Amino acid sequence: MKRIILYLVTTLAGALGSVSAQDIAVKSNLLSDVLLNPNVGVEIGLAPRWTLDVTGQLNAWDLSHDRRWKHWALQPEARYWFCDRFGGHFVGLHAHGGQFNIGGFDGRVNLFGTDARKLADTRYQGWFVGAGVAYGYAWVLGRHWNLEGEIGLGYSYTRYDRFRCAGCGKKTETGRSHHYVGPTKAAINLVYLF
Repeated sequence: MKRIILYLVTTLAGALGSVSAQDIAVKSNLLSDVLLNPNVGVEIGLAPRWTLDVTGQLNAWDLSHDRRWKHWALQPEARYWFCDRFGGHFVGLHAHGGQFNIGGFDGRVNLFGTDARKLADTRYQGWFVGAGVAYGYAWVLGRHWNLEGEIGLGYSYTRYDRFRCAGCGKKTETGRSHHYVGPTKAAINLVYLF
């Protein structure tokens, strides 16, 4: 995983060396911000209708001894814009990966084969990888500002260890896996264009 991150950072740094005006954007997903998941995204123009978007999240919160919500995630996405880049309709192909440590929540949701109700009295710690497709639209607000909405569907493979409670260290399962198919991306991005 460290090699993948190093490769993406190197590729991004190389691309930044040759950008000009309206070729790069910095963004934040307001939906993630509301859920206390700090995030930042960078989008680089590759061709008149193609961009590369790389978004990352890091959440290191210990909400209390019995509630934990920690994770980091990286989601690169190649986008095709139907008109000019950074405005209007687009489709994307994304990959995602990261690690998590979550528990002590009553999720009250059982969707797409994932039972979040199990989070009430257990903690899960592990990693995930996957890919998906997305559709979005970007509204031009001004010369440097856009608002962007996006939804994506895809697949995630998860490998995890399960613990008895959020605050204790008693492991009850090791090396379990889970396959998820469903929404993999939801964003309302506030975008600043350089």
